[in-house]
Amino acid sequence: MALPEQLTKLRFPVIGAPLFIISNPDLVIAQCKAGIVGSFPALNARPGPVLEEWLQRITSELTAYNEANPDKPAAPFAVNQIVHASNERLMHDVEMCVKYKVPIVITSLGARTEVNDAIHSYGGIVLHDVINDRFARKAIEKGADGLIAVASGAGGHAGTISPFALIQEIREWFDGPVGLSGSISTGGAVLAAQAMGADFGYIGSAFIATEEANADERYKQCIVDHAAADIVYTNLFTGVHGNYLKPSIEAAGMDPKNLPESDPSKMNFGSGGDEKSKAWKDIWGCGQGIGAVKSILSTADMVARLEKEYKLAKAKICR
Repeated sequence: MALPEQLTKLRFPVIGAPLFIISNPDLVIAQCKAGIVGSFPALNARPGPVLEEWLQRITSELTAYNEANPDKPAAPFAVNQIVHASNERLMHDVEMCVKYKVPIVITSLGARTEVNDAIHSYGGIVLHDVINDRFARKAIEKGADGLIAVASGAGGHAGTISPFALIQEIREWFDGPVGLSGSISTGGAVLAAQAMGADFGYIGSAFIATEEANADERYKQCIVDHAAADIVYTNLFTGVHGNYLKPSIEAAGMDPKNLPESDPSKMNFGSGGDEKSKAWKDIWGCGQGIGAVKSILSTADMVARLEKEYKLAKAKICR
């Protein structure tokens, strides 16, 4: 199956993952100008009316950039919608996506036909993130155009299945667009994702350590200073299993080796019994691929590094 038009306009086969709290218009615009899909969670724009301000700014700045650079236009952007019963803003935020004709919508934590239909009404596409084959099938049955396979090692709400197994199972029956998430922080890993059958690498954690990211400077430096062994997988902080930086858990006064289980039926943004520390803000989400992040860079420089590594890896294999 041919890729949707929105996904054929990339300089480099990467989608910047939506990062809760961290992704903002500065980061999204920089990612798109660098030639990859930039994205942000709709819930980052708070309160609700701020979402329209963000969409106005992103669409106007990218339009102006494209008019000034017709030979090197920006990549399209995406908005992440949390399709979960706890998200009271969902339909308002979907209406904003329709109003501004957001090119790509990434849905998470559930799949709803009415959301997909709304995005399709103006020609937008929907990518749904999944942690296993069963959820992938449900998403496509409900009208998603493509999938984000969230494999073991991904940042935030991650799965536990090997990327080799997850992509193989999905590709047995689905030939539409697929991005792969899970410890991808180098251009070589992007090429490996394509070799396995994915169309794109889905990169989040590496972009936390960029100048444009809306992250505490300590958080950015923690990404640079740590590696896979410093990642903890737990459902304590939101009710959904995810990967977090061990130093941030310790800073909140908790023992990373002895974290209690949370009630998975009650998704929340607290951090267990410590009300002063909040998931994502104080308890820092992060994937296992951060060992490749050696310094804090501009987004443009990060993408340039990834692209250079990608080309070098491809040339090496071709030899």
